[in-house]
Amino acid sequence: MTVDTNPLLNKFSTPYESAPFEIIELDHFLPAFTESIKIARKEIDQIVDNTEEPNFVNTIEALEYSGHQLDRVASIFFNLNHANTNDEMQALAREVSPMLTEFSNDIIMNENLFSRVKVVYEQKSELKLSVEQEKLLTDRYKSFVRSGANLQKKKKDQIREISKELSKLTLQFGENVLAATNNFELHITDKKDLSGLPDGIIEAAGIVAKEKDKEGWVFTLQFPSYVPFIQYSDIRELREKMFKVYSSRCFNDKFDNQKILKRIVELRLKKVQLFGYTSYADFVLEERMAKKSSKVTDFLTELLDASMPKAKEEFKELQAYAKSLGADFKLERWDWAYYAEKLKTEKFDVNDEITRPYFELERVKKGIFSLATRLYGIKFNINPNLPKYHKDVDVYEVTDDKGEFLSLLYTDFHPRSSKQGGAWMTSFVDQYRKKGTDHRPHISIVCNFTKPSETKPSLLTFNEVTTFLHEFGHALHGMLSKCTYSSLSGTNVYRDFVELPSQFMENFATQKEWLDDVAEHYKTGEKIPAEIVQKIIDSENFLSGYSFVRQISFGLNDMAWHSVTEPVSDEVSVFEDKAMSSTELFDRVETSCMSTSFSHIFAGGYGAGYYGYKWAEVLDADAFDAFKSAGIFNKEVARSFRENILEKGGSDHPMNLYLKFRGKEPSIEPLLKRSGLK
Repeated sequence: MTVDTNPLLNKFSTPYESAPFEIIELDHFLPAFTESIKIARKEIDQIVDNTEEPNFVNTIEALEYSGHQLDRVASIFFNLNHANTNDEMQALAREVSPMLTEFSNDIIMNENLFSRVKVVYEQKSELKLSVEQEKLLTDRYKSFVRSGANLQKKKKDQIREISKELSKLTLQFGENVLAATNNFELHITDKKDLSGLPDGIIEAAGIVAKEKDKEGWVFTLQFPSYVPFIQYSDIRELREKMFKVYSSRCFNDKFDNQKILKRIVELRLKKVQLFGYTSYADFVLEERMAKKSSKVTDFLTELLDASMPKAKEEFKELQAYAKSLGADFKLERWDWAYYAEKLKTEKFDVNDEITRPYFELERVKKGIFSLATRLYGIKFNINPNLPKYHKDVDVYEVTDDKGEFLSLLYTDFHPRSSKQGGAWMTSFVDQYRKKGTDHRPHISIVCNFTKPSETKPSLLTFNEVTTFLHEFGHALHGMLSKCTYSSLSGTNVYRDFVELPSQFMENFATQKEWLDDVAEHYKTGEKIPAEIVQKIIDSENFLSGYSFVRQISFGLNDMAWHSVTEPVSDEVSVFEDKAMSSTELFDRVETSCMSTSFSHIFAGGYGAGYYGYKWAEVLDADAFDAFKSAGIFNKEVARSFRENILEKGGSDHPMNLYLKFRGKEPSIEPLLKRSGLK
């Protein structure tokens, strides 16, 4: 294969230079990575060998714009490895990741390059830079320093080796979670074992069974199958079985992540201690809104103190309710969702199966697109001729109110064995400006919603509607970006700020004005009845104390793993129990361990940052308070949110951006009030 015949190494001749998925083959990637790294190295050499005095343009901007082709190849490859992978691609990822880490280390450890960056940084006060330019310069300088550029050679070499090993381990961690998730299925052949399950869930399980050439019904650990089974199955023994397998993924099984997890924690600690930091959390939080681990711990403790009393009341109430239904046993973790769903239905006469017929995926999608049009004037037009990586994917051209092209949006909604679980937004191309041209982004939303069946379209639970809104909020952050530099555009912001646009969008899920517009029965076309809308709103804070405590427990677990100052000697499950003990309402399940499948912090970018979801809830509740005061579709407030938050990416410190939008720092009160905790 030559450079000329490899589509990844040539200018894409597609509209908007979108990825030509239909002609890209797995064999193209390794040569493309090898060649692109070679080109990127030459670009770095040109910066270093420049005989002119270092300045912002020939050093900082030149560095920012280098490696463009490599970024393009990597974004396509790793996005596919998450959304449409196979064994060969995963093996290639294990081969490629160390190559990329080594290249990254070569840049960051390049003394001559750093010396040029340092010269420019030390002139910062005299350069009359814009806010965004100054942010880029500061970020670039810090990235060198925080990666070891100021260290002696021996320590630099250690950093390099640690980074290589970490890249392999985090990749392996995620692969193990995916493999463990796909490894289990509950095969039911007796109709009696389907008791309590809604028709749509049974039908979906029947489709899975057919796909696997099996009689009866197959339930899996993928969310659209697992969650409703735990919620609705009357067969307690089967709920227990499903829960125990799900909660013990990669824990004492053939995909065991315990040694990998402890090694990741050890290496992260070792790496930051080479810089003089006490813990990984201290290192990470220096570049977050929270700044230090003590502030995060205080924040989580404040929320726990506010929510635990209500959570305990909720637990007692649900225990008593279960007993009234004949449950003569102490509630276990596999009982919570089941009895919670029953109590919710009794209290509010609303549950997922009552609301699901009103949330057909296609109509919800139109409703969310229309919401973006109403708030920001943008429009979405599907283009079936644009290349896509799987038949389930749709591609949209997004335009502004003047018809100008803003972005491509890829939507990929349904589960498959080649796709990781959960939901996420990502980008194939980030927005940036260069030489007067605004290069617009290519954004993707990936979810795992129930597939259409022979008799029903894809119908969403209310939680799935909220998930869609959440990921779409991230997508708006990417699509509406108006920055100069891709490393600062879109969602390239502090981790504890990135969830603001996404969680902000979730607020619309319980707004009557929006629900009236989007929710329509898939068979009759009947608008969702006003009483059901009111029930959704009334049930918004159902078991909110428990929900708070559960999220806080994840945040505390994350902070515990990343606040250690020496390698962990405890067993993983023992360490986890200690970390989460203040939040526990149930007895311990011996076979369970959530850390071994906690991909957010061990395979994603949320290490020492999971608290950010709750941190962003404070921001989003406070931000939405501004909308509620003026009217939730108020164009002036929406314009300010767009201009000061969504368009600005990471081009300024997030608190500065928030102050420009809101006029004041965020308060915790709107969140406590919204959640019924005050």
